Amino acid sequence: MLGLQPSDFFRPSDFFRPSDFGLRISPLPVTTPDIFYEIHPHSLNHAGEELCGDQVKILRRADRSTVVLSDGLGSGVKANILATLTAEIIVTMRREDARLEDIIETVLGTLPACKVRGIAYAAFVIAEIEHATGRFQLINFDSPEPIFLCQGRVTPLAQREETIQGKTLRFSEGRLERGDFLGLLSDGVLYAGMGTLMNFGWGREQIGAHLQALARGPVRSAENLVRSVMRKTNDLYDSAPGDDATFVGILARKPNRLMLFTGPPTDRARDEELAQRLLHFDGRKAVCGGTTANLVAERLGEIVETDLGTVREDVPPIGWISGVDLVTEGILTMARTLALLKQCAGHPLRLPADRNGAVLLARELLKADSIQFIVGEQVNPFYQNPLLPRNISIRHSLVEQLAETLRSYHRAVEIEWF
Repeated sequence: MLGLQPSDFFRPSDFFRPSDFGLRISPLPVTTPDIFYEIHPHSLNHAGEELCGDQVKILRRADRSTVVLSDGLGSGVKANILATLTAEIIVTMRREDARLEDIIETVLGTLPACKVRGIAYAAFVIAEIEHATGRFQLINFDSPEPIFLCQGRVTPLAQREETIQGKTLRFSEGRLERGDFLGLLSDGVLYAGMGTLMNFGWGREQIGAHLQALARGPVRSAENLVRSVMRKTNDLYDSAPGDDATFVGILARKPNRLMLFTGPPTDRARDEELAQRLLHFDGRKAVCGGTTANLVAERLGEIVETDLGTVREDVPPIGWISGVDLVTEGILTMARTLALLKQCAGHPLRLPADRNGAVLLARELLKADSIQFIVGEQVNPFYQNPLLPRNISIRHSLVEQLAETLRSYHRAVEIEWF
C-alpha cells in the first residue's frame, strides 16, 4: 500500500495506530466535509431469551466515533455478560485514549476460552471513523467480515492479519464519503434460516446484494437499511431466531440540524439579532414560547396563526410562522416533550401517533443529529418569581434536562444563554 504514517496527518492519540501492527495507510486530505456519520444498531434475541448475547457500544467524540459489536458465546445471561464485559472494556479504554495494542491485549487477556470448543467466550469487531476525513479502521476478532458499500456497490476491503496473544485478528481500512455505508454484523445474521428446507442461510453475499438493491434508491438513513436487513433476517428465522443476531449500520450522509429558540433575551436590544440567527439558520427551525414566537413573527411582519386542532388537555396548540418548521407554546410543551423523550428511550417510532405540540417537538429533536438551543432568560412572572436567580428558572432547568437526555441518545447539543 502507498505509505504514510498516521502521525503525518493526524495526532496519534486521536485515532487507532495501525503502525503498532505494521499497517500503513494511504494519504487522505484533511478536510471538514459537511457529513454526519449516522450509527444505528438493531438486535434480535435468541428465541426464548430475555437478554441478548450481542452488545453494541457507541462512543462519539468531537473528532471521531467508535463502534464496538461484541458477540458472547452461546445465548442468554452468560452470553450477555461476556459480550457486555468485552464491549465495555474496549469503549472505556478508548475513552481514555488507550493505545489499540493495549486495548486488544487487555480484552484477549481478560476473556477466558471455552474448554470444550477451544474458542474465546466472545467475538468482537471495532470500527472507528475519523470525522475530519471519513477514514475508518476495522479490527475484527472472530466476527463476520463487515460489508462496505461504496457509491452504492459492495466493495471489498483489503485485510491484514496479525497474531496477538495467540489469537488472529484482521485489520482493514477505508474511507466513507457521502452516501457510503458500512455494516457490522454478528454471525446470527449470517445463519438466519440455515438448516431449513432448501435454505442454507442468506450469507454475506446475499446480504450485500440486498443492501445494494436498497441503495439504488435514495438512502436517507442508516436505520432504514438496518431495519430492512433485520426484517429479512427475522423472516428467515420464521420469527424465532435460533441465535442472537445484530446488525449495525454506519451511513455517511448530510447532517440533520435543528435550531430551537425559546424565551426572549434579557436584553431586548438583542431581539433582532436572535430572530435573524434563527431565520437564516441552515437546517430545521423550531420556536417554543408565545412571546418568542411573537418576537420572530414581528420581524417578518406577521401574526402567529394558531392550529386549534392540535390543542390537548395537557399540551397547548401549535402555531405557524413563515420559514419556521415548528412553533409551540413554551414551558408546558417542553415539559411534556421531556417526558416523552424519556418514555420512548430515544426511539422515534415509540412516540405516540397523536399530532400535538409535544409529540411534534420530540420528533424534531430525535430526527436531528445536532441541536442548537438559543435560550433567552427573561423571566416570565407567570411561571417564575422574577426575584429568583435565572439559573434556577423553570425554562433554564427544562433546557438543561432536554440537553442531557438528548446527549444520552448520542445527539450533539449546544446551548447559548441570552
